[in-house]
Amino acid sequence: MGLVERLAVFNTLTRLVWRQKSVNYSIFKAAVTIGSLTVVVKIVATFKEILVANWFGTGDEIDAFLIAYLLAFFAVTIIAESFNVALVPTFIQVREKKGLDAAKKLFSSAMLVALILLVIVSILLVLTARYTLSVLGSGFDADKQKITQDLFYMLVPILTLRGLSSIWGAILNADERFALAAISPLLVPFMTLLALLLKKSVYMMTIGTVVGFAMETLLLALSLRRNGFSPRPIWNGLTPELRQVMGQYGPMVAGAFLMSSTGLIDQSMAAALGSGSVASLSYANRVVSLILNVGSVAFGTAILPHFSKMLAQGNLAGVKSTFRAYLGLILVTSIPFMLFMIVFSESIVRILYERGVFTSQDTKIVSEIQIFYLLQIPFYLTGILIVRLISSLKANHILMQGTVINILVNIGLNILFIRWLGIAGIALSTTGVYIISVVFLSYRLWLRIKQ
Repeated sequence: MGLVERLAVFNTLTRLVWRQKSVNYSIFKAAVTIGSLTVVVKIVATFKEILVANWFGTGDEIDAFLIAYLLAFFAVTIIAESFNVALVPTFIQVREKKGLDAAKKLFSSAMLVALILLVIVSILLVLTARYTLSVLGSGFDADKQKITQDLFYMLVPILTLRGLSSIWGAILNADERFALAAISPLLVPFMTLLALLLKKSVYMMTIGTVVGFAMETLLLALSLRRNGFSPRPIWNGLTPELRQVMGQYGPMVAGAFLMSSTGLIDQSMAAALGSGSVASLSYANRVVSLILNVGSVAFGTAILPHFSKMLAQGNLAGVKSTFRAYLGLILVTSIPFMLFMIVFSESIVRILYERGVFTSQDTKIVSEIQIFYLLQIPFYLTGILIVRLISSLKANHILMQGTVINILVNIGLNILFIRWLGIAGIALSTTGVYIISVVFLSYRLWLRIKQ
């Protein structure tokens, strides 16, 4: 090989390395942006939770609200969040290969399908709420069941509102416009606090929650239009690309249903353990959820469009390099942080919640549960990275298989650990589920990439 050829090869390799570093930097920059804004949202949400704990403690009213909200948001996760993961890789593929206009048409048709699903599911939830809530709140007396049903009927609109805003935010993220979609959820805890300042009741808290979701939806609709996308759903035919989205959506819905069911199962089992158990479990999970949401939203949201784009361009080597880099980053940062949080768990709960009707005994119970929840952090974040790559590979059937395993493991470990640790056993079971999930998904991903 002559000097000219050697220089050409060197230049080519240099460009590839620089391009990969540029991709990793872009992902990191996006993750920092999303993470920073999500932290702001979660700080406001945590402040709201501190005040709610002060005003309501672990009483029956907050138990009722949490079960009602859980069912409503369970439906949002299944319909909207699953749709996002199914839509974004195909949307990016169409944009890269057929142009932006074709991608916009796909988005409009997909929006119509999503809206129809959201309305149908909302109606079904209203019709079946009496039975569903009686099962979830099996340990509630008649008055508490009635409050739960009333609150749920008030919360039903958030299914459509959050469903639309979630899909619109995903399209903005696919266009690498991450900021507004990350900060807009701030409106929900803000409006909830505003409502509670007017009157301290769970009914006002529910009204504030719905108004917050409505304002978030309006803000994202305006942003979507400003960026050249119409939020109005228009049918452009059942194209092969839309068929591909629906083909990926089916396994995602089934998987999300089963995985989200673990939360319903946990809360239902907690409700059977006596008054205050649901609230204690919820308070214990607040800080952990904040950490996991910031990490998973930041990295998961930032990395999905880049994985999808690299795969659409046939750059599998770049995908592997990015995956290894961020897996190392997750492990190096999350494990020491987890250990730090475990050491100071009781102090954290005391500072956040121990005031008003939230007693020192509540602090002891909640901090113990929180320790077992904290153990899941490195496994959960690793799982998010694996899940995003599997979705980018359009292999969502693997995720469905994983969630079937998860729900069976969750039920079994709940029964086992509750006998040993009481309410804290549910938190330890959650960690066990994520450990097994990471092992299974890692193995299936390895097999998929080998093909």
